[in-house]
Amino acid sequence: MKRSSKVRVGRTIGETRERLETANERAIARKKDKQKKVFRVIVTIVGFVAIAMILVGLYFSFRGAETELAIINSSEQLPKLTIEVVDESSAATGGHLSARMTEYIDQIVDNLRELGFTPTKAVIPTGTIREIDIYLEGHNGFIRTTVDRGAGVTAEDTGRMLHYLDSIGVTDYTYIDVRLSGKAYWK
Repeated sequence: MKRSSKVRVGRTIGETRERLETANERAIARKKDKQKKVFRVIVTIVGFVAIAMILVGLYFSFRGAETELAIINSSEQLPKLTIEVVDESSAATGGHLSARMTEYIDQIVDNLRELGFTPTKAVIPTGTIREIDIYLEGHNGFIRTTVDRGAGVTAEDTGRMLHYLDSIGVTDYTYIDVRLSGKAYWK
């Protein structure tokens, strides 16, 4: 008598323990895996955005503290003006020049001196808050400037305009306007 084996030919031992999956169960399992992957990506992105927002907040909080310190220190270290400043609009400013206005006047005076001109007086006209009229020694008119432009380029434009007027023989003018970049005119 032949002994029969419990192992069948062509089948594996693990086959009896595995459960057969249907096509529908495989589709449901794939869908759950895909949802888990999407959820992980979303959580990762939200985490990075949160970290970035915290870092930006810290940066601006530290930067704000530095700016406050700079404002406090700048009021103590205002430049010493070397020319007479007449504030005709003192009712609007309360008789006090802002730090920006004082710094601009100081810079344009230095730049004009480097170009060989001697500023004698700066006037802030009535009804203006950004305009400054600069008077130069040896010239009968004034230079109309604005603090919205850089002092260096304004001084360069002034020098070019004064040299141009000298070259065409104009010595009598009321003012030279150099408030606009690339344009200048006289009256």
